[in-house]
Amino acid sequence: MALVGIGCLAMVALTCFGALVGDWVLTRWQARQSPAAIGTPAAPAAGVVAGPTTPGGVSAPGPRDGGIFVLPGGEPSTLDPALVGDVVSANYIYEIYSGLVTLSPDLEVVPDLAERWSISPDGKVYTFTLRAGIVFHDGRPLAAEDVAFAIERACDPATGSRVAETYLGDIVGCGDKLAGAATRVAGLATPDARTIGITIDAPKAYFLSKLTYPTSFVVDPDQVASDPEWQTRPNATGPFRLAAYVPEGRVELVRHAAYHGAVAHLERVLFDLRPVSSLTMYENGEIDAAPVGVGDLDRVRDPLNPLSAEVVEGPGDLGLSYLGFNTRVAPFDDVHVRRAFNLALDKRTLAEVVLRGAVEPVDTILPPGMPGHTPGLGTLAFDAARARAELARSRYGGPRALPPITLQTSGEGGGDPISEAVADMIGETLGIAIAVEQTPWETFQVEVDRGAYPLFTLGWSADYADPQDFLDVLFHSQSPLNHTGYADAEVDGWLEAARVERDEAARFALYRQAERRILDDAAWLPLYHGVETWLVAPYVHGFALPPIVVPRMAAVWLDGPAAATP
Repeated sequence: MALVGIGCLAMVALTCFGALVGDWVLTRWQARQSPAAIGTPAAPAAGVVAGPTTPGGVSAPGPRDGGIFVLPGGEPSTLDPALVGDVVSANYIYEIYSGLVTLSPDLEVVPDLAERWSISPDGKVYTFTLRAGIVFHDGRPLAAEDVAFAIERACDPATGSRVAETYLGDIVGCGDKLAGAATRVAGLATPDARTIGITIDAPKAYFLSKLTYPTSFVVDPDQVASDPEWQTRPNATGPFRLAAYVPEGRVELVRHAAYHGAVAHLERVLFDLRPVSSLTMYENGEIDAAPVGVGDLDRVRDPLNPLSAEVVEGPGDLGLSYLGFNTRVAPFDDVHVRRAFNLALDKRTLAEVVLRGAVEPVDTILPPGMPGHTPGLGTLAFDAARARAELARSRYGGPRALPPITLQTSGEGGGDPISEAVADMIGETLGIAIAVEQTPWETFQVEVDRGAYPLFTLGWSADYADPQDFLDVLFHSQSPLNHTGYADAEVDGWLEAARVERDEAARFALYRQAERRILDDAAWLPLYHGVETWLVAPYVHGFALPPIVVPRMAAVWLDGPAAATP
């Protein structure tokens, strides 16, 4: 998955938010000191905060309902599921909206709005039966036509979705509608209020997984048609309703009591968007959980620091950060230049010294943990002498004839020490100067999409656990998310064959061929994948750090004084 002020109204809302925070700060600080919140919890699954136990190790009472969970959040670029293409926005959208299917905590496709589905013998027709009794946040019953509307809307060129072709393009007629050649998606059928049929162009093992991505999540057709500002108060079907969004203030979610799945324990979730250190807010008792930055890892992990007992680490992201080369423009249209950059970076030093062990260096496109990941597939590990030799083989003959190079990264001032370190390390090895330039995320995203940057830093987080989500989505020559412009006819052929291959071993072998070629062609410089580290208050339970973005707030609950709602 690859970001507006409202004057006095924003100031009033922020003032109210500050007062509300003040009401619960003492309660939360007291809860951390409460003996009932201390003890020896059983070992939780990786990245999940376990339920409480008594000091003697006996399980305490189960989940409690109520309370407000407060944590830091980022500014969403959109709250429209048809448009979402970044992790920050997706974190909210997965809580507010829902689709036919979703991902379980172990990343399996499971029912959501659909209670069941069948697939035709030829693998091309999916028939979904909706659960009975599903209602929108305002109580209106859901019908199959609402699901079809969401897909039709996402495929409407007027919506302007950058991701509809990627996630819905397998549906017959989606491409025609996106191109303006049709007014409806031919592969959709709604024979009755609880049934929706979807016909795809060929049997594809990963199609159901694509439907777990928000592009097809249900919106209210009547609201979209009548309310130009519907995104600020969407009427959806997810486990939480959006109660408020104040830029640089807060995103506030309220439990949907009539949710069709397991109803959330929490009454509210508050994401604090203020530009304040989340660790400081956590230590002051203002929030219940906080991510830990690289600069603070050693301090919070110190066994002598009481905070060390509240450290939770995730299992590792199914994603990675990378340097992207625009293979269509100089100097990165020269494969030897791209290979030289790959060979010139000491990723191990970057990970262990610059990033203090908070990340794991990678030399593949598929990250560790992703099905189909093959360790050691890359052949361009750090080798300074080989890097300089590779540059000498380029049409530039060495560093002096290279044009000026700028590494583009997203941000709004304050510098980017990681990108600067990468640029310095490569530059020192090759004997060149690499400038670093930051651009605000909204502009950066547009410019990357249109191929404006020869060299850029970016990350990709898996949308579902299948190699197709990396290799086909990011490197097929016709993919709209192929930001590097990489094109290889043989790679396209392998990727297209993998799309319809039903034997998993054979399919993964095709992906492995494609990945090996892409790595040898150095379309990317893979950098590292991260491991999330958070501080989580002892009265918080069920808070997960999954490897990809999935719905997770409905499982969270609070105990002790923190469960009280002010």
